[in-house]
Amino acid sequence: MAFAAVPASIEVPGNGAVVGVDRGVSVSAALSTGAMLNVPGLRRTEARRLTLLQRRLARAKRGGRRRRILKAAIARLKARETDRRKDWVEKTTTRLASGFDVIGIEDLRVKNMTASAKGTIEAPGRGVRAKAGLNKAILASGWGQLARRLEHKAQGRVIPVDPAYTSQRCSACGHVDTKNRESQSVFVCTACGFACHADVNAAINIETAAGRAVAAREGPRVAGPTHREPQHDLLLSA
Repeated sequence: MAFAAVPASIEVPGNGAVVGVDRGVSVSAALSTGAMLNVPGLRRTEARRLTLLQRRLARAKRGGRRRRILKAAIARLKARETDRRKDWVEKTTTRLASGFDVIGIEDLRVKNMTASAKGTIEAPGRGVRAKAGLNKAILASGWGQLARRLEHKAQGRVIPVDPAYTSQRCSACGHVDTKNRESQSVFVCTACGFACHADVNAAINIETAAGRAVAAREGPRVAGPTHREPQHDLLLSA
């Protein structure tokens, strides 16, 4: 099932608004407004060059001048990627902090999630290669940086939400089913038929939970409706 493309921008509906943020790998940050944001990594030509340099480095003689040159070139490309990720995090968190009164975000233990799976000689880890790939993707998406900068820029307004079932619960009717999420990107409720991008559906559930938490803590409910379709006409260009 295909969904209409959503511009990579942040909708700012006004004062009193709550937004949910779902962090992912294929989509770095999906918002309950319908916006789907991605960290700008290396361009295709840069990525190819990095792969080529890494292959040459693997064949280069240790301690040689050529090896030092290759390592320096690789370091420059990786630094460029890091700078772009930091710039994206700063701009994204500034827009979220200035545009929303309450920001709900999954309470993820990123440090634990990216721990090595190598294990020891006596007890080697399982799925080491797959785990290493996932770790790399999580770090490249800036999960930890995004949460830290939001906490700094929106002090007291960031609500950690238990991530349990946020990806399986229908944001329209509340039905929870592992079969609701058909794929990485497709969510179709087995009870009511509601269809949405899976990450946006999770973000709406996070927004709802954050709104409830604020209402329980402060009294009046400040959250918007529990089910909101992406509002394309209100999206602001990044």
